[in-house]
Amino acid sequence: MTISSFHPPVRTLMGPGPSDVNPRVLEAMARPTIGHLDPAFVGMMDETKTLLKYAFQTENKLTMPVSAPGSAGMETCFANLVEPGDKVIVCQNGVFGGRMKENVERCGGEAIMVLDDWGKPVDPDKLETALAENSDAKIVAFVHAETSTGAISDAQVLVSLAHKYDCLTIVDAVTSLGGSPLKVDKWEIDAIYSGTQKCLSCTPGISPVSFNERAIEKIQNRKTKVQSWFMDLNLVMDYWGDGGSRSYHHTAPINALYGLHESLVILQEEGLENAWARHDNNHQALKAGVEAMGLSFFVDEADRLPQLNAIQFPEGTDEAKVRSELLNRYSLEIGAGLGPMAGKIWRIGLMGFASNQKNVLNCLGALDAVLTDMGADINSGKAVNAAMASYSS
Repeated sequence: MTISSFHPPVRTLMGPGPSDVNPRVLEAMARPTIGHLDPAFVGMMDETKTLLKYAFQTENKLTMPVSAPGSAGMETCFANLVEPGDKVIVCQNGVFGGRMKENVERCGGEAIMVLDDWGKPVDPDKLETALAENSDAKIVAFVHAETSTGAISDAQVLVSLAHKYDCLTIVDAVTSLGGSPLKVDKWEIDAIYSGTQKCLSCTPGISPVSFNERAIEKIQNRKTKVQSWFMDLNLVMDYWGDGGSRSYHHTAPINALYGLHESLVILQEEGLENAWARHDNNHQALKAGVEAMGLSFFVDEADRLPQLNAIQFPEGTDEAKVRSELLNRYSLEIGAGLGPMAGKIWRIGLMGFASNQKNVLNCLGALDAVLTDMGADINSGKAVNAAMASYSS
């Protein structure tokens, strides 16, 4: 058997991630590979850190990309901050809060769960009750933007509560970075992680993280070694530290970092506030079209992420067949539900480069056509006009 080169089909990615990659990012990743300790590469590393500080809205010195996907960014935070026996309050309102619990337990910590219904934000009153009942807790962990449901929680309020009870905070911003207001310093977030494949419109495989001085102090004064050599920030800091000298830690994913650098340059050119506004503007148009079709959102409007839209479909609809038809007929990818939401919602992403008027209108038109062909109970032919009216207003 002779295997030929792989040439992927051209898709429009409007699921929960990855999102469409900006062509400038793909071009950047095709540039010549140089050594990971080359002075030119070290200079680009410093620029990447500066650009990440802008994206996170922080002056934290320890702001850097982890050389692995967003899940590794999550593990980096937990592995460095949680020691055996530490009590960690984990807020769960979707799939990814559950992954936080897994990380706590694998680090030898005790997870105290604060549970909210899927599709609802984390309830600050429930968190405060848990904090009052667990005065020995060391850390509060929560998801800012829950990718499994499209719900956003009030990070500023939750962090303030954690600090009131002298706890550090770990925040999942995988889907919010670059797409929704996120202000690490103003909100006093201690440790935060994200991913490149969502609103930054880069390829998967890198996880931006940031740690403030409170978090660094805990890392540097651990009683036990970090369980992961690769993720031990006491070692990684010497590679991503300030200045021109770097101690070797690992071979960085050089071309992938070219891509991240370019995606952050694009974000800087657009302006962070403009990017937030663009995501919301396209969400409003999608919302108008979805509701004109007679479909509804899973998450209440006040708690909704503009870049991740959880849509409830008509009763009796073969939702998997709809997604398959969209992929095969229109080369358009939307996402299924996860966990208990599997078979109950679609997740339509409007992230980064994919968050634009053309995609919104194409998605609504294709969804309208597929559902109409399948005989679904919708208001056919209304969605695109409603979205256009939203843009016009």
